[in-house]
Parts: sequence; structure tokens; C-alpha cells
Amino acid sequence: MSKSPDELVFAALGGVGEIGMNLGVYGFGPKHRRKWLAVDLGISFAAPDVPGIDIIMPDVTFLEQERERGNLVGLVLTHGHEDHVGALVDLWPKLGCPVYTTPFTHALAEARRLNEPGAPKIPFHVVPSGGRAKIGPFEVEFVPVAHSIPDSHALALRTELGLFVHTGDWKIDPTPVVGNVTDPERFTALGNEGVRAVICDSTNAIREGVSPSETDVQGVLAELISKAPNRVAVTTFASNVARVRSIAEAAIRCGREVVLVGRAMERVVSVAREQGLLNGLPAFRPVDAYGFLPRDKVVAILTGSQGEPRAALARIADDDHPDIALSPGDQVIFSSRTIPGNERAVNRIINALVLQGVKVLTDRDALVHVSGHPRRGELEQMYRWLRPQISVPVHGEPLHLSEHADLARAMGVPEIVRLVDGDMVRLASADTSLAAEVIDEVPVGRLYKDGHVLVSSADSSVAERRRLSFAGLVSVALAMTAKGEVVGDPMIDLSGIPERGSGGKMLDEVIEDAVLDCIDGLPKARRRDPDAVAESLTRAVRGSLNGVWGKKPLCHVLVITV
Repeated sequence: MSKSPDELVFAALGGVGEIGMNLGVYGFGPKHRRKWLAVDLGISFAAPDVPGIDIIMPDVTFLEQERERGNLVGLVLTHGHEDHVGALVDLWPKLGCPVYTTPFTHALAEARRLNEPGAPKIPFHVVPSGGRAKIGPFEVEFVPVAHSIPDSHALALRTELGLFVHTGDWKIDPTPVVGNVTDPERFTALGNEGVRAVICDSTNAIREGVSPSETDVQGVLAELISKAPNRVAVTTFASNVARVRSIAEAAIRCGREVVLVGRAMERVVSVAREQGLLNGLPAFRPVDAYGFLPRDKVVAILTGSQGEPRAALARIADDDHPDIALSPGDQVIFSSRTIPGNERAVNRIINALVLQGVKVLTDRDALVHVSGHPRRGELEQMYRWLRPQISVPVHGEPLHLSEHADLARAMGVPEIVRLVDGDMVRLASADTSLAAEVIDEVPVGRLYKDGHVLVSSADSSVAERRRLSFAGLVSVALAMTAKGEVVGDPMIDLSGIPERGSGGKMLDEVIEDAVLDCIDGLPKARRRDPDAVAESLTRAVRGSLNGVWGKKPLCHVLVITV
């Protein structure tokens, strides 16, 4: 048997064909002896179709198996956004590998970890921005890029089979207010070195042109705040330190005090100050100072831009915040873009604020937000700099990936590889006759964080909860003798079910009749088997309710032998 050649492969365990939950893996070596490097470990937020679940994480079974074989060499974090690092505390114990990242991302991850009771101690290796780390067969260079959080980096991965660029999240912004710029000279130098493949952000691949600068947003915010006659509250992502600085500088120029509202905002600002990213700004006022400041002398910076029900803005909109209230004539600026899926929650808050007489401004009204991801013009520039042999679009839904692939082809990239979560693509081989293509599949899936517990998306509790939300629950308890005779009346409890059916009859009476009729109709031998009785009663109760209500709820039957 001929020896398997060394190969460089890539697979996504999350973040391809979807927005969020980013986790990519690179493997180097022969087919059955590859060493694996993971990149990012993020979350996504649950939709209403999984009631009770807030956070979704990638299933890392594949990496657990490689760890057991001694093949997982490390995890690299490109930046500190939740969709790239949010699963770290929960999933790192399954991986147990060293974690490599840069200073601000490390500080933010540590602050989050310390905020979680019982969180594991994680072995971080902190690499300076622009620095390099040798991780197994990979040499990883952290290449600074502009993004909507400081300390964001692309990764230049060097192996014996060539140079590969994993862009992470990025944009081109020569004046980002805070954080890195995407340096044309550095990326041109990588292109001159020879890039085998680029694994690139697709989020804004459907948008023409180039993104405005953070400095442009700063100017608009300053103008809006200067013209506001009363209180101004600005909600944005807590991690967007540049936006926080822009808001604060605008407020100070207008003679206003800045009040921070929300624990996530306070935590990020604390880390940003420690890292020197807010140098020159005075200390912000605590939330309990808000009520003592004149209406025209305050700007509040709030969490809750995505409609999160427990965040500060939602509580203010519901007039339920202990320290912050808004009055008619005050102004709320959404300095953010609504993430797909959050539209209903955000609109609820906007409507509640409008009913209070508050003026609401969003990015539909003025340039109060810019994305941290590249539009088509920026993608074209990146391809001109890197001139890769292969393009692998990632970080996007199918439409974004498709548009990105077409753009790369139009830019003259020789090979385009389209994949979804679970596809393993060969990017390079010691056997140069082998093309870049999907060669295998790896196990992928989703984990739900249910309270403090991680459960599989296939867990029966999630499916049952979904059915509960649709059709409620009937509980029936029945006592019977060993001979199959009913003792007393059945106990019936209804949850989430109407009182009366379509004919007007009380539904608990419909259920009691169904129970007693079912028992009467059972053969004596079957009545002496509690499990058989419970099974028959379940069918009878659900069928009878379907006849008068049109729905079949969950039904729990307990038969006790006395």
C-alpha cells in the first residue's frame, strides 16, 4: 500500500451556511495522522422555535475524538465577538488544548470567564498583534485588520504545503477611531509570498461599494447629540469600543456627562480602559447618577440593541428599570444593525418607546452605524492584494456564499470551493496532481445551552417543549387495583389548554369521559397492565381533544396500582 501524502484540509463545524457559531478546523498531515488546529469557538442566538433556549453552540464531537488521539494542537481566537468566542467557557473542557490569541481578546475572554461561576481555568498563550506562534505543524501569524471590535486579526497559516489566509471578520477602514487598520502593505506582502488559499468573510458580499468609516459615524452622532434638546440614549453592541468612544467624545464636546447602563457594557469598558483603548476620556458616570443630571446634560450608552428582553433598553421601554427612565421629547439612537431574526424583538422595543413619546432614530434615518464586514468593493481589494490560487467563502448564509464565490471567480481566482458545515475540503497536497475539492465529511451538529446544561439539538426535551408551546399538556393520574378496577375519580390537570371545546363543553369533562370510556372498553387482561392502560388512555385523551379542539396536546398518564 502506498503511503498517504501530506495534505492541508479545512472544515467548518459552524459558521458556513449560517451567521454565527463560528468554528473552523485546519488539518495537516497524511489522511489518518493529521494534526488539527481549531479557529474560533462561537455561539449563535436561538430563534423562537426552540423555546427556553437562548444560546446555540457547535457540536465539537469531531475535535473531542481528535483530542483523544492526541491530534488537537490548539485553538486560535481571531477576535472577541460572541459569535467567535462565546462558547469558550462551556466547550473548552471538551477540548483541553492551549488557546492562542492577542491581548484585548484575551482580557475580554478572561473577564467573561471570571464572570461565570465554576468556569475552568484556560491555558492562554497571548501573542502580540502582528506576532507569530508555532502551533504543531502550523506557524500562525496574527495579521491586524479593522473590524467593529478592537484587536481583530486575520490569520496567516504557514505550513510545509504553503501559505493560507483565514481572514476572520474584517473590513477596510483607514480611520477606525479605535483598533487596527487593514494594512494594504502587509496583505500585499502576503500576496507576494504566494497565497495558496484564502478562507474569507462573506457577510456583506451582497452589498455593493465599500463600507463607510467609523469616523463618519462619529461625525453624525456628534451632530445628532448637539441638536438634541433633552436626554439622549444610544444603544450599541457592548463590544464596539470604537462606537462607545465616538459617542463619549461627541457627548463631551456637547457638554454632556456619559452614563453607562448594562453589565456587559460596564465589563467591556473596564477591559478597554485597562488596555488603553479609552485613554484621554474621563471616567464615565455610574448608572445611579443618571437621575441627578439635567435632561440636556446626559448621554446614556445602553445595552439591548438587539431587543434582548433582559437588557437595559428593554427594561427602560417597559418602564421597569430601577435607575433609568425616559420622558416625552427624549431621544434613543439605535447605533447598530438588527441581526436577522431579531426584528420582532427590536420593533417591540421601538414601538414601546414611541408610545412613551420618545424619538427613535435608526440607521434608516441617519448614518448612525457601519458594519464591521467587507462589502464587494473591499472583497475585490483583498483579492487584488492576496491573489490566491483558491477561494473558500465562509461566514455567511447560502446567498452570501454564492455571491462571494461569483465575485472571486470574476476577480480571476483559478479555483473556487463552495462548502457547508461538515464538508472537508483539501486545499493542498504533497501530490500536486490532486485538486482542491471536498473530499470528506466530518460530524457536525448543534448544542443548546438549556439553563446551565448543554443538550443536543436532538434531545427529546427540546422537541417536547416545542410541542408544549403549540398544544399544551394534559396530566392524568389514575388509581387502580391489581384486578384492574378503578379506585376513585381520575385526577386531571390541564396546562396551556382552553377551558371549553368547539361545542362549548368543558374540556376537563371531555377528558374525564374519555378516560372512563376507555377503561370500560379495555379487556380485563389489559386493565391489569398499568403500562398498557397508560398507553390506551394517552391515545384516547389526545383523540377526544382533537375531535372538539382540533389539536393533540402532550399527554402524561400515571397509573398507580393500589
